[in-house]
Amino acid sequence: MGNPRIPLFLFFHLSSLLFALSSARFSPPDNHLITCGSASASTLDDRRVFLPDSAAILCSSGSKISISTAPLDASPASSPLFRTARVFTRPSSYEFQIKQKGTHIIRLHFYPFSSRDFNLSSALFHVSASGFVLLTDFGTSFPQLKEYLVRVDAEKLVISFVPARRSSFAFVNAIEVISAPGDLIGDTARLVNPDRIEKFDGLSRQAMETLYRLNVGGPKVTPFNDTLWRTWVPDAGFRNSDSVSKTVAFSGRIMYREGGASREVAPDNVYNTARVVDGAKVSDSDSNMTWVFAVSSGYKYLIRMHFCDIASPALNELYFNVYVNGYLAYEDFDLSSATGSLASPYYVDFVTGVDTSEQLLSVSIVPSKQSSHLRINGLLNGLEIMKINNTVGSLDGGSPIILVLESRARRGFGEFLRSVLCGLAFMSLLVVGFMLLLRWRAETRNAVTWLPLPTDVSGGKLADGNPVVSGK
Repeated sequence: MGNPRIPLFLFFHLSSLLFALSSARFSPPDNHLITCGSASASTLDDRRVFLPDSAAILCSSGSKISISTAPLDASPASSPLFRTARVFTRPSSYEFQIKQKGTHIIRLHFYPFSSRDFNLSSALFHVSASGFVLLTDFGTSFPQLKEYLVRVDAEKLVISFVPARRSSFAFVNAIEVISAPGDLIGDTARLVNPDRIEKFDGLSRQAMETLYRLNVGGPKVTPFNDTLWRTWVPDAGFRNSDSVSKTVAFSGRIMYREGGASREVAPDNVYNTARVVDGAKVSDSDSNMTWVFAVSSGYKYLIRMHFCDIASPALNELYFNVYVNGYLAYEDFDLSSATGSLASPYYVDFVTGVDTSEQLLSVSIVPSKQSSHLRINGLLNGLEIMKINNTVGSLDGGSPIILVLESRARRGFGEFLRSVLCGLAFMSLLVVGFMLLLRWRAETRNAVTWLPLPTDVSGGKLADGNPVVSGK
């Protein structure tokens, strides 16, 4: 008889191998990580290595200024990325070679420390990338990480920094340019209007800024535990109602499906916790879970809701409604029909606008008419809010004129000035040439006017082939 332990051993070995492969870190084709102004590489807690910005192409019409500060070991700013900065007193840009066209994640790190020559808190500048305005009149007195999703269809990505005033300057501490997985941003979403739901197309070609990323019902998730090196914060500071909710956690395996949400869309640590509507606490039709966010008016926003049923004991027992800004966005949502199994991730993308009279965006989970007091009446695992560029290609107000500044920064001010002067000289030559042409034509007309009449005249008629030339 064969040894029964061998098949069992092989089973566990293969299971472990498959799990390890499925948990492997995402390896982006483009992965530019630079620490600006530094002369040496820096390694972060998440094991990523940031190279000096000499590894990128830096174009500047002014001096390339690098400044540094002493490490602050007892402060969150002790990150090596915050110890140096690159300062620009004139339009400047970084150029990154792109291996794979498509959506890219851009992260800009700003930590405004003071040095002998510059107080970074007083900087004021614009930032643009790939034809989109990212920041206008930007300045900060506290550390900030700005994250963007931008489609790149060229062989290089140019990120430009332009001082907003002649007396101001720009700075940056670190830059990340990472190719996004193909399934991170789809091309369609559900457009939520006050009176109807429509299809929103072309989402993948828009530029977006990440404003909020919440691990609903769970703890903070750091870049170390996210395959795309993102941070997910707890939802405690954004909840507008608590009376019917409770948190749940799941210690089993999250079942990722082919064609469904992947670990790059959101990691296990987001899907294995959730906040739910406890059916036993629901007293009326107004019972709900609501999250509220401060936003800017005049833009559309992508709202990505992450679901994973880790609370129901069986399939087809969870139904709920989704409201966006008070409008019904999804009625009687049945997560079981969408996934076919429990503990299987799923996400839905909504797009909605915020008009000039509002500066708040709300998302609500409300029990459905098909809900039961004996069951969970609603669930949410994660929530992301992203601003979509406006009609002039900007994520921060501004004007398309900044794109002209981006072009000037890319070419350098000297070349820009030479181009302007050459253009003016060419126009002057055209004007002079046109005036000379007009003068020549005038002189020609006068000379022809005073020619003597032909001598071959008979009977008062001109000879054939000799036209009459009228005088003035």
